[in-house]
Amino acid sequence: MRILILGGTAFLSAEIARQAVADGHNVTCLARGSTAAPPAGAHWIRADRSEGAAAYAEAAREWDAVIDVARDPQQAGAALESLGDRAAHWTFVSSCSVYADHSVPGAGEEARLLDPLPDGSPFSPEVYREAKSSIEALTLRMRPAHLCRAGLISGPGDGTDRYGYWPARFARAAAGRNGTVLVPDIPDAATQIIDVRDLAAWILHAARQGITEPLNAVGAVVPFREYIEESQRLTGATDTVKASEEWLINEGVAPWAGPDSLPLWLPPDHEGFCARSNSAAVARGLTLRPWQDTLRDTLEDERSRGLDRERKAGLSPATERRLVARLLAAG
Repeated sequence: MRILILGGTAFLSAEIARQAVADGHNVTCLARGSTAAPPAGAHWIRADRSEGAAAYAEAAREWDAVIDVARDPQQAGAALESLGDRAAHWTFVSSCSVYADHSVPGAGEEARLLDPLPDGSPFSPEVYREAKSSIEALTLRMRPAHLCRAGLISGPGDGTDRYGYWPARFARAAAGRNGTVLVPDIPDAATQIIDVRDLAAWILHAARQGITEPLNAVGAVVPFREYIEESQRLTGATDTVKASEEWLINEGVAPWAGPDSLPLWLPPDHEGFCARSNSAAVARGLTLRPWQDTLRDTLEDERSRGLDRERKAGLSPATERRLVARLLAAG
């Protein structure tokens, strides 16, 4: 296939490009390349999507598949206007964040979506969810497409520091650094990630098969307890202290992500956020490696990048020491 990836230099889009090249496809990446170049073997159209339709002039030819990972509705709209009628198949990599309600475990693609942003609204990280919903609506107005609603993406190269926080934290404990690990007391809470390698393979499979519908691309639901136990098994560290959700909130610990957070601990009314159904995608060919393999490979990646590096998510060592001391003192 002649594949155009609008991106191709970071995490998911780079993995799609790598796999497509390895599969023998003719791959072109349209990207600025401000932080990285596309993978070896892919052609590179250097372009800045903020320039609108002009960015796609060099790509104005026939494609078997176009894959867009945009977050900005204006950039996505310009791509569709410029290339929408030149592609046999179109994929928009959306997100399960487009759903309006995250409280119901097992929900499928029929769940209600967030309202799109008003036309012409500027993109900002604060409206990420609404922006993805806007691009879905815009895409479907212009052509059939595979709306790939990805869940939390992880695996080697994950820059969010969320899924890798816990195995890396236990590895630090095993090495004698901040030995006691503070864990939220949420043993039955759901965790759900999709390995970036499985997601990339699924996107390429859907393009080959001509799939055009919204589909949740999410992994297996794994209880938080099992995820923690596997992180401990991989590292050999077992010394933990548990804290209730109420206690953590009162101490100013944030759920999910960001500084001084506990990743994968979800805020209230998010019981379904990491428990969405993937049955429709699995029926159409989505395949998933065992989650334990992803966790193992994530730990290896964390080690290679440095266990003590500054992270985007998780407790700082100083904060964790303070909180552990308070818990132990309280008995």
